[in-house]
Parts: sequence; C-alpha cells; structure tokens
Amino acid sequence: MADRYPNHPGAKGKGVTRETSEAAADAIAPSVCYLQGVVLRRLEELGAATVLETVATTVFPRESLQPRFSELRRMGMVEPTGQRRRNPSGKPAAVLRPTEKGRAWLKGRTDAH
Repeated sequence: MADRYPNHPGAKGKGVTRETSEAAADAIAPSVCYLQGVVLRRLEELGAATVLETVATTVFPRESLQPRFSELRRMGMVEPTGQRRRNPSGKPAAVLRPTEKGRAWLKGRTDAH
C-alpha cells in the first residue's frame, strides 16, 4: 500500500490495525481525486489557509479532507507559505497554498468540465 502513496490513500499500523487502515484507505480511494480537487479549489479561493481553516469552509468532515493535504503536498500541488497560525486547540498550524502545479491541475480540470 505504501508504495502507491500518494496516488492511493495510505495506511498505517500493524496486524489488525493495519488491516483496518487498509480497508479504510481502499474504501475512500474512489473519492480521493474529487476530494483533492475540493481541497485545491478551496485553497485557491482562500488564497492560503491552514487545514482546519480550509475544512471549515466545506461540507466534508476533517477526517475525509485532512489526509488529502498530505497527498497534495507529496504530489507538489500544495506548499507551505512559511506562516503559521494557531488552530482552535491553540497549536500552531502551517498555512498552505496551491503551487503552480496545483493551479495548473485545477485549470485543466475546470477546462475539461
């Protein structure tokens, strides 16, 4: 599973925990491209935002979107701005923005539809 990441959701753990994680990754896999598009579109509209700021502007649960940020970073479509903001728990969170590659991917998806 790990060798397919970020093009397929990742899984963690060992034994039964790993099996559960792999089943969850397989279950969300058909929606991943769509959800990555949601994240990129929202970041593009916001300019730059933390994960939680972005998630708060959608109808999707954090658990569905947060992993998409990691995938998009690994794919070079999202990058940190260098800024940090406090999230509701008080912990600092990286502010992210789409890269040129991410914007080009979005433009291609928009032009295709």
